[in-house]
Amino acid sequence: MIMGRPELLLAVLIVEAALGYPEWLLARVGHPVMWVGRMIAAMERRWNRAPHARTAGTVVAFALVITGVTAGLLIEWLASGWGGTIAIILIATTGLAQRSLHDHVVAVIRPLKAGDAVAARIALSGIVGRDTAALEDPGMVAAATETLAESFCDGIVAPAFWLLVLGLPGLFAFKCISTADSMIGHLDVRYRQFGWASARLDDALNWLPARLAGGLICLCAGKGWRIMWRDSGKHLSPNAGWPESAMAGALGVKLGGGAAYDGEWIARQTLGHGPPPNGTDLNRAMAIYRRACVLLWLVVGGIAWLL
Repeated sequence: MIMGRPELLLAVLIVEAALGYPEWLLARVGHPVMWVGRMIAAMERRWNRAPHARTAGTVVAFALVITGVTAGLLIEWLASGWGGTIAIILIATTGLAQRSLHDHVVAVIRPLKAGDAVAARIALSGIVGRDTAALEDPGMVAAATETLAESFCDGIVAPAFWLLVLGLPGLFAFKCISTADSMIGHLDVRYRQFGWASARLDDALNWLPARLAGGLICLCAGKGWRIMWRDSGKHLSPNAGWPESAMAGALGVKLGGGAAYDGEWIARQTLGHGPPPNGTDLNRAMAIYRRACVLLWLVVGGIAWLL
């Protein structure tokens, strides 16, 4: 129903940014991403066994795609009339994260500003995959800045793209794979084989959205293009480097570098040049993020007007 209808996507973006996911609903039934996460965790515990971990992980990845597509098709089939359209708009907001990402990063900024490193680490651990227990303030600022940039693609641009292209089936399939990638698509020993297929599918689904996200960040900052083109390929991910290097260039700071995941140190190249980001830079990144979200609305609105 939303497939090919940018005016409805614009409504989804605006409603999600304004309302987010209701706290009372989260407390009562959780969030759809949490449901998918529990399913992935259960399958990982049961089937992540050598020597067939990669095969099992591939089956899991395609099962997740089928689940997402089936759920989306069923909801669109059941929806009808204006009531169905409104219901689909509200359901689609659960696949976007403008408000959630904003609020989660603010939850890191506030304790950092107050000097409460423990609270900042706890808040940060909810939005990053790396180990946070040993991070000091500079490391937490860098991690939050990188996650803000990468999640602008993963949590906003990419789901909006697939919602427009393939409707709810595309959105749900993308969210299932994106959730799997965030949980098991790591390079450490435990997940390297089992999460391989989910990571590769996520790479494919994010290929174009990542480049669009990087461009939106650069447009909103008025700079960052040179660093994005130069450093995007340095990232271990073929996609995350685009929004992250765009943000590094926009802020004039250095992002990336090695980090620990599940106790294992993963070497990574740095993106950008200059000093590591500080608290002021993280606030600047938030301002760029807000403008990029609004610019995305304008782009979608422009497409709706042209069509």
